[in-house]
Amino acid sequence: MKLQGVRVLDLSLFLPGPHLTMMMADHGAEVIKLEPPGGEPVREVGLKQAGHSTWFRNTHRGKRCIVLDLKSDAGKAAFARLVAWADVVVEAFRPGVAARLGIDYASCKAINPRIVYCAISAYGQTGPKALRPAHDLAMQADSGVVSLNRAPDSTPAAPHMPVADMAGSLMALAGILMALLRRERSGEGDFIDLSMQDALMAWLPNVLGPPFALGRDPVVHEERSWGGNALYKLYRCADDRWLALGGTEHKFAANLLRALGRPDLVALCELPPGPGQDPVKAFLADTFATRPLSEWSAFLQDVDVCWAPVKTLTEAFADPHTRARGMVWTDDTGGTHLGIPIRFANEPGRINPHLDGIGESTAAVLAELGL
Repeated sequence: MKLQGVRVLDLSLFLPGPHLTMMMADHGAEVIKLEPPGGEPVREVGLKQAGHSTWFRNTHRGKRCIVLDLKSDAGKAAFARLVAWADVVVEAFRPGVAARLGIDYASCKAINPRIVYCAISAYGQTGPKALRPAHDLAMQADSGVVSLNRAPDSTPAAPHMPVADMAGSLMALAGILMALLRRERSGEGDFIDLSMQDALMAWLPNVLGPPFALGRDPVVHEERSWGGNALYKLYRCADDRWLALGGTEHKFAANLLRALGRPDLVALCELPPGPGQDPVKAFLADTFATRPLSEWSAFLQDVDVCWAPVKTLTEAFADPHTRARGMVWTDDTGGTHLGIPIRFANEPGRINPHLDGIGESTAAVLAELGL
């Protein structure tokens, strides 16, 4: 597999770091999770299957877990031996904590100059907010993203996806892989300062027109991405189910409106998002409200337009396409796993459902690794 032979130490907790190291494990990396004496917190968060929480199962499969007290001399000595063995270290302490523990990049580089060290934090290692603690919701709020989640009464709504966590995870993975590639050429490791806020804000290029070009905030419900375009909007059906139109290209507008008998409205879809398209939105809202979602799904199968039913999570993961793509996988204990989204033709990833208890014996793992 692509990352066979890459050795990773994961000191991170919760979602961003554990998710990225799980993806590395799925593609062949050897990952050792170093848990604090109390264990990884998400072991006990949420519902469990076969003795493990769903969250833990879907961020820690394929890893070996050992408990290491990094405040003790014995723990620090074990960590030093593991750093000499490793290629990558991932941590998510508040800035300054790793240095106080003597496990920061400078300390690791002194042991292993080839080490790639990724420090994931809320605001990064530098800047006025560097020492401020924050999780996903606060990150989204402070990055302007919550202000874009507006309920119909224009009040901000809590986002339902941990996009700051996941942006941090994927940006960190990309940084680690780039550093490993560079190391193959230079022989040198590197330090990655990964701010979740930086990562999240880097995901906003398609909505930055008003603040960058005009110096103002978006008028959310008039913007293309949030309902300002008639063909990029949610519509209620007669049975109180919803469907999403999700393609603003003019050809899709023409195909849909002609199929619905209103070619006269096609020209309005060439106008900028906002009030100019209100007659189209009103027509579509009234029209979709006349039939249940099942009937509209059948109707739209024959129309070349971007659309989808608004499904529940249970419906989405039961979908035959999702199953055919392998995005749901059940191990021999009955535990359910997310599949692997990166699909290589050569050396594809492989789910290793190995999950241990509170942790393997540190001494036994070190001995097995010859350390």
